Amino acid sequence: MGNTVMSIEQKGSDDVKHPPATSSAMPSQDATNGQTAPSRQERALRYLERKRLRQEAVLSEVPAGLNSEDEAEAEQITDKMPIISGALPALKENTVPTFPSKRPVRSSMLIMPDLPPAPPILSTSLVVAPPLPTEIPAGESSAYWRRHRKLVQRRLVRKRIRSTRVQTRHTYARILLTLSCVGLSLLLVLLSVGGATAYESYRFYSDTQAKYLTEVVSLHDLLPRDNLKMYDRKGVFIGQLTDRGIHTTIKLKQVSSDLINATIATEDKNFWTNQGLDIPRILQAAIDNLRNGRVVEGGSTITQQLIKNLVLGNEATFTRKLTEVVLTPQVNDDYSKNDILEMYLNSIYYGQQAYGIDAAANVFFGLQDTPSKPASQQLDLAQSAMLAGLPNYPDGNNPLHHPQAAFNRLQIVLDAMVAQHYITKVQELDALAEAHGPHFFKKADVTRNRAPHFFNFALGQLQQMYRIKRSALSRSDMNVYTTLDIGLQDKIQKIAQQRVAELRDYHNLTNAAEVLIDYHTGAIISLLGSIDYNNKSIDGQYDVATQGYRQPGSSFKPYVYVTAFEQGASPAQAIDDAPLTIDLPGENPPTFSPQNYDLHYHGHMTLRCALQNSLNVPAVKVLQHVGITDAMRTARDMGITHYQGTPGYSLVLGGLGVRLLDHTSAFGTFANNGVHMPYYAINKVSFVNAHQTYTHPRGQGQQVISSQMAYMMTNVLSDNTSRLPEFDDCNPLQLYANDASSCWAGDRGRVRPAAAKTGTTTDFRDNWTLGYTTDYVMGVWAGNDNNTPMYDISGIQGAAPIWHDAMLLAEQGRPIRDFNNPGGLERATVTYPDGVKTRDWFMPGTVPSFDLSQPSQTQGNDNGNGINPIFPIPTPAPSKKKSDTPVAHPYCPSNFSFDFPPSSSKEASGWW
Repeated sequence: MGNTVMSIEQKGSDDVKHPPATSSAMPSQDATNGQTAPSRQERALRYLERKRLRQEAVLSEVPAGLNSEDEAEAEQITDKMPIISGALPALKENTVPTFPSKRPVRSSMLIMPDLPPAPPILSTSLVVAPPLPTEIPAGESSAYWRRHRKLVQRRLVRKRIRSTRVQTRHTYARILLTLSCVGLSLLLVLLSVGGATAYESYRFYSDTQAKYLTEVVSLHDLLPRDNLKMYDRKGVFIGQLTDRGIHTTIKLKQVSSDLINATIATEDKNFWTNQGLDIPRILQAAIDNLRNGRVVEGGSTITQQLIKNLVLGNEATFTRKLTEVVLTPQVNDDYSKNDILEMYLNSIYYGQQAYGIDAAANVFFGLQDTPSKPASQQLDLAQSAMLAGLPNYPDGNNPLHHPQAAFNRLQIVLDAMVAQHYITKVQELDALAEAHGPHFFKKADVTRNRAPHFFNFALGQLQQMYRIKRSALSRSDMNVYTTLDIGLQDKIQKIAQQRVAELRDYHNLTNAAEVLIDYHTGAIISLLGSIDYNNKSIDGQYDVATQGYRQPGSSFKPYVYVTAFEQGASPAQAIDDAPLTIDLPGENPPTFSPQNYDLHYHGHMTLRCALQNSLNVPAVKVLQHVGITDAMRTARDMGITHYQGTPGYSLVLGGLGVRLLDHTSAFGTFANNGVHMPYYAINKVSFVNAHQTYTHPRGQGQQVISSQMAYMMTNVLSDNTSRLPEFDDCNPLQLYANDASSCWAGDRGRVRPAAAKTGTTTDFRDNWTLGYTTDYVMGVWAGNDNNTPMYDISGIQGAAPIWHDAMLLAEQGRPIRDFNNPGGLERATVTYPDGVKTRDWFMPGTVPSFDLSQPSQTQGNDNGNGINPIFPIPTPAPSKKKSDTPVAHPYCPSNFSFDFPPSSSKEASGWW
């Protein structure tokens, strides 16, 4: 709209065409109110009026308040703004529109001023209205400017609103752009980090798989090795190494079903169905731990715990946990559930140094493994539930140290078993009642060792066999089956304790040691290093049998005598028990003069008599004849491989320090027909996880002396009648079945053949008895560990009674047999030039022959020193004869006699 408005221009009359006078050309009357219908012009005016009213209504709702800039802009707009209302008067002058009287006028609307009548409008022509007048009537000025101001304000408000909307859209666009850029940047960063994380994760996964592949595929090899356990020859448990814990590998079928159910209910209730990881359980455990502010529940499954125990260790790090998660699926795929559970039960720690369920059953309840049923299979419900609750916190739930915590944990385990339908509520109550009983726990003394000296000796043999250190034996996976008969040894130990107790007060005898060997094989049947390992007053832990080097006294003599037999001598060989002095150039003292135990000399006799009565002087003479070197070689070949001291003439009197074990083994060579079988303590070693077994080889031994020489010695040492001058009858070297008092009364009972020799050292510091039957050889030592002297007690009183009783005990139930003569010997009667006449064994071709047609008539009353302590001339009885020849009395009348009085000539040959 410009400065003009549209108007109707009337054309000339000659151009005017009047409409026909019909009803349609005339304005119609309203049937109701009698008004004529509005014309087209009226409708246009009404439209303009309604539009104005709407504008005013809008302006009336817009707050008036413009700043200076808005008012200036409004002035500019006012000058250029088309004024619609100004054209209304002109229109009003030309026409008089009739409005329906019923149209209401709102009170809020502005009433238009009266318009001048409009000129007649012809329907045939329309003309452009002339410009509106610039002046406004004075009466209408105030209303006009109010309307005008409102219009301007409305225009500005709309512009401001549009501008604000545009600015808001721009602001939102910038924010959106910024957020988009930030989001894109974050996305790029996340993609970068995610890519790097994915790469690192893949590399971690790959590295973990590669690093632990060997361990995962060989988990059985990573199971804790069993601690070394030792058994006797009958499978009876002796002891074990516990310095690195206790562990016994068992199969899953050897575990109580109650223990299996209790473990699964407590540690991993979805064990049989999960894939090694239980994500819901892990999340629940994390929530519970956060809620309690401490670790109250673990989310690890049994499979995860197995990996931790065997592969990764207990280090509490995030890396370890991730590694555990990576390896778990592979373990779950490679092993069956039974395998995983079996390995878990064999590796978990239960406290009290018990690793694995079998060890725990033994430690907490005293259950012992048997060949048919291991301890783990003997567990009942209450015991199983108690043990199943320990791995969660072995030290804190230890029932021996924290009983209340243990019983609280027991309740949790039983409740879980009830909830998972493993047991009923009644069974739970019964188990609780049992657990609260007074004898529920039966703690086993896992460190108890029934044969500590033998146990330690056997460990030493294992070290030599496998060339490993003692520490490596602790978890060596060995089950060691030994030669020991622990039941027999316990009885022998009681005998030794009783005999020592009888002599302790009067003879200052406090200790004894014993070794029993099956000389046919070399197997050690019994080995006591002392009478009481735990008695500190006697230094009981010191093993005299295998570690002590004690002087053997006369028990060493048989090695020297058998050397003489090998050199051609016979037990019948005549020898003179007379004073002897041996020069020892360059030594201090320069001479050696042996003396007998009774400080007397006993004249001419046989080697048999001299040995059986343990005479020292004849023994030194025998050593002179055979030589120290040959005698030591014989002793070494027979088993005296270790000794202390320097061999000399005193060795035949026990001048060297030897071990009881070696000494006993060497004596067994006599019993075994001259074949030496090295002793051993281990029959079999079983490696549990490796399924390998070592068995002691059955060797043939070594023939170190001929069987004839061995039999000669056995025949001498078993000759009880020849030893009567020194040891009397019913001595303990004779294995009669009845007691000593019955023997002295003439009732010996059955007598088992036995060969034995005693030994006593200077000042009574050591007592020895060594002897053998057709089955065993036994050696016994008696004395004091601190080497203090005993009081007036010899081997026949100190060690021999122990030997006698223990040997009879060992032989119980065995047939009585005599020693076997191997043959190849001759028995002959010989009279030696000194008058000794005897019958004994000889090697073929060695029976001596002497010309006794001119026997020496020299009386035996002078031994070169002007004294004759052995054969004094008896006071002659009244007789008609002018003189009587003194009669010599043989020292061993059952062994030899004098065919004529012995000669005292030193130059005579035929005797030593």
